[in-house]
Amino acid sequence: MNVHDLKSARRQAEPFPPKPRNPAPVWMAATLAILWLIVLDLDISFEALAYGVEDMAEYFGRYGNPDFTNLSRYLELMGITLATALWGTVFALLVAFFLAPLAARNFAPNAVTYRIARETLNFMRAMPDLLLALIFVAALGLGPLPGALALGVHTAGFLGKFFAESLERVDKGVCEGVASTGANFPQMVMYAGWPSIMREALGYVLYILDRNVRMASVLGLVGAGGIGLALHDTLRLFDYGQSAALILVILATILIIDYASAWLRGRLG
Repeated sequence: MNVHDLKSARRQAEPFPPKPRNPAPVWMAATLAILWLIVLDLDISFEALAYGVEDMAEYFGRYGNPDFTNLSRYLELMGITLATALWGTVFALLVAFFLAPLAARNFAPNAVTYRIARETLNFMRAMPDLLLALIFVAALGLGPLPGALALGVHTAGFLGKFFAESLERVDKGVCEGVASTGANFPQMVMYAGWPSIMREALGYVLYILDRNVRMASVLGLVGAGGIGLALHDTLRLFDYGQSAALILVILATILIIDYASAWLRGRLG
């Protein structure tokens, strides 16, 4: 028997490795146990939900006859809402444009500046839109300005974080090449930072604008103006026809903006 035959016989004699265990049943059981604990802790009654289905169906049936007699007014209010979202996005973009380089490790002048910028962005993200809208409405009165400021402050935290993380991924060679020319901090940001992430940054801005249009409609419910305020008034008066028309206008606008935003992001990509 030659060496090749010995090796072949040895391989045939070796046992097969054990079949790997399937962890799916364990994870499924753990998930079901956690869900059951959540149901018990929150005291969720499936019986009450079953009885409430008929009531919910009857309530939503009241919106079956939209009243578009004041469509021109609805479109005007939707325009105010869009303007609120747009100016909120512009405010967020300006704040993020200046804070993001300071919150990026590879561009921040020092550790103290980096930490202050990071915590400022964290604070802005932590403040909910509705809470900010209530504060600005109490300070400035009813209207679209409090809504634009609330959206701007909140989304500046997100946009600044997105920009900062993108700036931290800029190729080190690009930064070193610009730094070798003796560039200072603003020149490093303008010639090495923003040109490298421009396409990605535009995608983030479109996402924030898309999100702000949705939230601008909601902020109107707390007095921030626009179509949300009109929807709040019609709901309080139980005018379901006008409420349905306002909701359809909002949905149609959001769908149009969503498709337009997706198309633009696709073009940028």
